[in-house]
Amino acid sequence: MKDVLVVANETVAGQPLIDAVKRRAEGDEVRVHAICPQNQPRHGYVIYEDHVRDAAENRLQMTLALLHEAGIGADGAVVDPDPYSAVMDALGERDYDEIIVSTHPETRSGWLRQGLVDRLRRATRRPVEHVVVDVDAERDDLKRTLVVANQTVGGRELLEHLKRKADEEPRRFIVISPQSGGDGDSGDAHERLAHTLRALEEEGLEAVGQVVHPDPYTAIQNALQFYAPDDIVISTFPETRSGWLRSDLIGRVQASTGKRVEHVVSEGGG
Repeated sequence: MKDVLVVANETVAGQPLIDAVKRRAEGDEVRVHAICPQNQPRHGYVIYEDHVRDAAENRLQMTLALLHEAGIGADGAVVDPDPYSAVMDALGERDYDEIIVSTHPETRSGWLRQGLVDRLRRATRRPVEHVVVDVDAERDDLKRTLVVANQTVGGRELLEHLKRKADEEPRRFIVISPQSGGDGDSGDAHERLAHTLRALEEEGLEAVGQVVHPDPYTAIQNALQFYAPDDIVISTFPETRSGWLRSDLIGRVQASTGKRVEHVVSEGGG
């Protein structure tokens, strides 16, 4: 059994990283532990720490699902932001045979600017492979759609719309559900979201979800950092019942993101 430690954050679900792990599993039994040092936000929108961690956890779960699908035993954890300290802590808990570090290309990678790969090679005295994941280039093969809905998140209209999009080309859906902020709404929001994710899974669609900041505009801006979606689907009640429409959420998101924004009208959850 070969134990491999994978270190990645925003690139954790990248195909080059998945391929690097699969190569090690050819002819050998491999066990993978993936650690994701959670990143800090890059600009000034309101960010809650637990939402940052949830976003990192969602990216990690995408990776573990891909590895499990390939028959590779894998687990993982979201850890403190400093990747060097995170690796050294992991080595203190288990003796790994080798390490794979996944980063953005050099022009975008803070880890490479810090000399992380060379530092780990010197300090750990283990093989350290560096894998570069160009998230922008990968989008040509797998589109990422950000889905924004609260009380309509389980609506039949939304589910049918997402199924049609997945029929057009391979897609990964990231469903965010801004909680309304009232007493007990957080639990209700999680239940609605869980119901939707199960329904998407039953339809064969790849999706992760997160309950997020109550203001949908702020939640969308945060999600753009964490998930880098290609397009956005926003689900609301009809205009007479929708506070999001009264605040011109669709127009504001289109103007600020420059991305394709689709609006689905739903009568309620399913």
